[in-house]
Amino acid sequence: MSEPRIRYAKTVDGLHIAYQTIGDGPVDLVYAPGWISNLECIWEMPDLGDFLRSLAGFARLIVLDRRGTGLSDRPFTTESLALELGMDDIRAVMDAAGSERAALFGFEDGGALCCLFAASYPDRTSALVLFSAWATYGATSDEPWGWTDEQAQAWWHRIEQQWGSEEFWLSGNSILSPRLETDPERVRAWARFSRLSASPGAALAVERMMRNVDLRPVLSAVQAPTLVMHRIGNPFVRFEKARYLAERIQGAKLVGLAGDEHAPFMGDSDTVLAELQRFLSAIRVEEADFDRVLATIMFTDIVGSTHQAEVSGDHAWRELTERHDATVRTLLARYRGTEVNTAGDGFFATFDGPARAVRCAQAIVEAVRSLGIEVRAGVHTGEVETVTGGIGGIAVHIGARVGALAGPSEILASSTVKDLTAGSGLLFEDAGEHELKGVSERWHLYRASSPAA
Repeated sequence: MSEPRIRYAKTVDGLHIAYQTIGDGPVDLVYAPGWISNLECIWEMPDLGDFLRSLAGFARLIVLDRRGTGLSDRPFTTESLALELGMDDIRAVMDAAGSERAALFGFEDGGALCCLFAASYPDRTSALVLFSAWATYGATSDEPWGWTDEQAQAWWHRIEQQWGSEEFWLSGNSILSPRLETDPERVRAWARFSRLSASPGAALAVERMMRNVDLRPVLSAVQAPTLVMHRIGNPFVRFEKARYLAERIQGAKLVGLAGDEHAPFMGDSDTVLAELQRFLSAIRVEEADFDRVLATIMFTDIVGSTHQAEVSGDHAWRELTERHDATVRTLLARYRGTEVNTAGDGFFATFDGPARAVRCAQAIVEAVRSLGIEVRAGVHTGEVETVTGGIGGIAVHIGARVGALAGPSEILASSTVKDLTAGSGLLFEDAGEHELKGVSERWHLYRASSPAA
């Protein structure tokens, strides 16, 4: 998988945010990196590059350099690094990448950013995944597992003195994995990566900004399905912080993983990927159910159209079908039907009520007789799936098969339609049981009679 092209999105406050898209999976996945990143060399990084490629194997992955790091603009003031403005990095990148709705994967303080985005833009967040994340950077009365002021000051001093050096990654090996120091090649790679990702001042600015972040009031507002993953032995961010998040985000799933690595791409990353893929797959199945609605399907078709076209000639037949189409569309509008598609000489439409669908079919049958043609119609009510550009599902197939069995000027309806229109004044005659092509069981059909007086 080759490295994707680097592009830029512009935020509302005028900053340019570097981003890339890779993969063509069924779900958009935005990966918000923790603290530092650089898209120019992210793919060649040990462990991290392979992890991102694996994500792109089952999703359309969108990665970005957050403001102040990597290839993105450096804000002129510390205030421009505020988490609230950082949300616009994600929004601008999603807009530029053509992503209306995405799952968000936030690592470390990237998790805080994703939490705030999910709470603020629920319509654009399909799912939220947090790894080694936290609600507060420092220790608080109800979340005492954060860093003390003394620990934070010592950490900032180390950034000031050792940023970009191999010593920084050796003395602070728990940032990624306690075993990082055993691999000199990886240590050198991360030292270089940190130099390319941020200057010492930029790294400190981001750290100090995050020190003031408190997401506790936001967590209850997160509506997206949420997966919280954390390694139980992580010495850098305690597991209790993950539990705190999961307990306060409605319906969140907490997964404690074996190991002491801080980063998702270190240690047993295969388990992380498997949990993530399983979670996103479950969300897609659930959302498919949400996209199912009850609708009444109506299919109409001109009877003997091929023979009539031969007798009439192309020009006359074209004029006749145009008059037929105009008549059908007028009646669809009168009975509040929605035209979904036209196929050949027929119409496929939906209605929000079965009685209106049957009455519309009856009106069409009567109206086109004056044109010297006859139509047949089929009506069925069932759950349909809303898909891009229309609707689908077994109910659509059943409606089409019912219509195909009707004779000239005949309207056939499924038993569901008959049952749901009880008391409407519509009359039905038993048309017997029939096999519908492509549908397993036999269906009892009914013939709609002339409207009651």
